[in-house]
Amino acid sequence: MMKKIKIVFLLLMSGLLVQAQQPLSLTDAISKALENNYDIILAKGDQQIAGIRNNWGTAGRYPYINLSASDNNSLAIQEGDNSVSNRFSGGASLSWTIFDGFSVKISKARLDELENLSKNNTATMVEGTIQSIILAYYDVLLQQEKLVTYEEVMNLSNDRYEREKQRKEYGSAVTYEVLQAQNAYLEDRASYLLQEVAHKNAKRNLAYLMAEKENFDYELSDKFEPALEDYLLADLQSQMLENNKSLQTQYVNLRLLDNQISSAKSAYSPYLDFSGGVTGTSTRLKPGEQDASWSKNATLYGNFTLGWNLFSGGNRKRAVQIAEIDRELGDVQLADMQHDLTNRLANLYEFYEVRKELLVLAKENLAAARLNMQISREKFESGAINSFNYRDVQQIYLNAAQGELQAIYYFIDAQTSLLRLAGVIVQQYE
Repeated sequence: MMKKIKIVFLLLMSGLLVQAQQPLSLTDAISKALENNYDIILAKGDQQIAGIRNNWGTAGRYPYINLSASDNNSLAIQEGDNSVSNRFSGGASLSWTIFDGFSVKISKARLDELENLSKNNTATMVEGTIQSIILAYYDVLLQQEKLVTYEEVMNLSNDRYEREKQRKEYGSAVTYEVLQAQNAYLEDRASYLLQEVAHKNAKRNLAYLMAEKENFDYELSDKFEPALEDYLLADLQSQMLENNKSLQTQYVNLRLLDNQISSAKSAYSPYLDFSGGVTGTSTRLKPGEQDASWSKNATLYGNFTLGWNLFSGGNRKRAVQIAEIDRELGDVQLADMQHDLTNRLANLYEFYEVRKELLVLAKENLAAARLNMQISREKFESGAINSFNYRDVQQIYLNAAQGELQAIYYFIDAQTSLLRLAGVIVQQYE
């Protein structure tokens, strides 16, 4: 009876484990990462701050209004006569820079570009996260497929080891052959255990990128297969010049440098300020035993100030010159960046094409190694080849299987890097 209860308990536990294992597609993994990834949350926070700062009030368009109030009390003690004085005062003041060489408009344009720069930084972070998720997702599949391969070879070695032990019992095999089979099995078993660790580590890395804190054992639903696509280098280059986030960030920096020139030139313009307000005072005076007396007054004022800095030791001229040089250097940096990205795109494109051909070769190599493995197993079981030859064929098959899996991952890596450099990785996985 107790044995049946244990069996039912184990079945229930296994069912719970199966329920806890949720399917996870690549699209779902990307969505989770874009929503929960720590770096993206920080980048979006910086973008939100930049959006709050981007306001006409920050740029200085609106006036400043201040209110003030005070209550001053005094007691004058004299021989035989004390006097009390209470003074209440309040006021409101307004200060407003009406014109300052279009500096308000220039400051607002700068705030616009700073917000755009923050958006580009967030977009760059999103691109990097998508690329990391893709590689981490397929790395889990890679380690999983490798684990299957190691298990297959380990099972073959175990079968051989069991067969040799049986042969020894019947006197058709010697201890040397049994030890050889045992060593091969133990070696394959050790490789399998190490691969289990690699598989678990890959899953932890994927969970970290998704900021997944709960210990769910996801079942990756996408297959470990590459999407073979044919790209034209000219199309990729056109997309890169339009969509690459590094270039877009540089375009924003150039507009900020233009804004810096305008700001330096605005220092040559006059400025017009206005200040106005109202103040009021109410004073109560009570000398000794006499009745208290009150006095009240109010003052309104409004003042305009027009100023123009005609000469400042050449500082304004030097500021304009420096800003213009910075703008020219920005153009040089843009040309250098475009040239560098064009070269990198060409290199990645050729690398992608080579990876595609290597993938085809790896598949053909695996097919030949698998067929050779089947034939060699039959020959080994029939005694046509010895255990050394059979072990060599096993290693060739293992290397071919691992090479084919690694070729798939390298191809996905090259494809992902190519799409990110072209600036279309977000559109590709929307």
